[in-house]
Parts: sequence; C-alpha cells; structure tokens
Amino acid sequence: MKPGITTLLLMVTFLFAPPGLADKGPAIKDYPAVQVADNVHVIHGPLGTPSPENQGFMNNPAFVITDDGIVVIDPGASVQAGEMLLRVIKKSSDKPVIAVFNTHIHGDHWLGNQAIRAGYPDVPIYGHPNMIALIEAGEGQAWVERMERLTDGKTAGTIVTRPDKAVDHGDSFSHGGLTFKVHHYGKAHTTSDLMIEIPERSIVFLGDNVLNDRIPRIDDGDIQGNIEACTHIMETGSHVYVPGHGPTGDAAVPETFRRYLDILYVTVKQYYDEGLSDFEMKDQVAEQLAAYTAWSGFDEQLGRHISLAYLQIEEADF
Repeated sequence: MKPGITTLLLMVTFLFAPPGLADKGPAIKDYPAVQVADNVHVIHGPLGTPSPENQGFMNNPAFVITDDGIVVIDPGASVQAGEMLLRVIKKSSDKPVIAVFNTHIHGDHWLGNQAIRAGYPDVPIYGHPNMIALIEAGEGQAWVERMERLTDGKTAGTIVTRPDKAVDHGDSFSHGGLTFKVHHYGKAHTTSDLMIEIPERSIVFLGDNVLNDRIPRIDDGDIQGNIEACTHIMETGSHVYVPGHGPTGDAAVPETFRRYLDILYVTVKQYYDEGLSDFEMKDQVAEQLAAYTAWSGFDEQLGRHISLAYLQIEEADF
C-alpha cells in the first residue's frame, strides 16, 4: 500500500525539521509561582543538581510585572524550562515580556532564553560581558551538552541563545516604572555574576552568589570574592533576597550563606597554617560547618570546597 498524503507530509516534516526539534525532550510540568513582593513572582525550583527526575529544572526563575510588560530574571536550564515559565507567566498577566536578565554563565540559569526569544524575537537579553565572551568561546554549547547528558536527553532541543546586551556594575534600566539596578563585584561565584536590585520593591535577585538550603558548585569562583559580594549586596538594605536556588527570604539569606563561606575559609586557613593537607582537615572543617550538613549537596561539595579554599589560600601566600 502506498503511503497517504498525511503520512508523506509527516515524513517530510520529520526529515526537514530544524535541528533538535524532531527529538525535543518532554515538556516540564508547571511549577507554582510565589509572589515575593508587589508584582514580583518567583518559581522556586527543586533543590539538587540536574537529573532525569527534575528534567534539569532546579533554579529560581523570576518575573516582574511592570506597567509596560514583564521583566524575566534567569529563565532556566532549557527550552522546556523557558516554555514552562512563559505558561506560568500567562496565568498572572497577558502583558508581553519586555526584558530578560541573565545572572551568570552557568547554563541552568539562562538556556531558557531560547523560549523567550522564540516568543518575543526583539526582547533585549542582558548579561555581563564576561558571560557573553565565555558563551562565544564555547561554554554555552558545553552547557547544552552537559544538561542533555545529566538529564538523559530530557532537555533535548535546547540551543544556545546568548544575551545580546552587555551590562556591568552600576548600570540601571527603567522598565514600566521600576528601576533594575545591576551589581557586579568582580569574581565571586563566577567571573560573570550579576545581581539585580529593584529599589522600589526593596528586592534583590542574587543569582548563585547566594544559595539557600543548598551548597553550590564554586569551581569557577573565588571564596573571598564571593564573601565580599554578599557583604556589598546586603549594604543595599533590601527587605527581600531571591537566591539562585532555594527559598526566598530576608537578609538572613545572604548572611547565612556568607557565614558558610567565611567559616569554610577561616577554618581551612587555620589548619593550613598548622601544616595539614586538605584531605587531612576534612573532619575538622565539617565539624565547624555542622549547621549546614542538612543543606542539599553538602556531602558532595565539602571536599571540593576545602580543596578550593586550600588552593586559594596557598596562592595568596605567594
């Protein structure tokens, strides 16, 4: 039997579909958005690292409803995450997306740009110059491949859609009657970190400079620089702080995370000065950080954090 017209059309569509479309991963279920300030909403992703179970979605995408439209911060780890965010936004507002901010290079925060750009082709996407340079050097594609591998293909169909507007410390943007003030304090979680303050709402989006209830990967960062970034952002006196992962809260969120980094660095420095190697001091450091043992990722990251602190202390000695 010869194939019918419908079958032929389906075959042609499959053969000539854009790369990634034919094997696109499944949709992510809609997560609830929580209003954390007036017309400011956050979808708090599950804690943990990218996996088939969470489909790579584990950051905190946020959206701000302004008089002119929606401003998005960190639309997530895949085209599926970005599409989910757009569906959730529609439940709160019919206004268009008018701007996007990406807080840093790690793809679990910005690969959702693809979905935003597809829906709003002219939307400006803001990111730090170092982020743009790293993406152009191949880091963006590396994140696409990493997310697909870690999720067993659940993020398939995602393509790199980088920021097209470079912004840096002190830059300020007015969108729909609200001010979006950019903070960058050098190398902290990465070399490309932005924190976004909205003074009229007394809120700051911290990116991964601060996590809550989760221990981060900080291989690309500087512990002392991250401590300084936490200190500087608390000087805004904001009432609400949105971490890159974990629950939103008040100033206790950055303060608690800063304390983790400070205890880590000071304790490693103490035993470094006593002549212990990084692996010899792990039990002592863990004891000093006992308040954080229930945080997601503590056991997996502690050894790496001690080694990183050790290397940075050693480097400072020369």
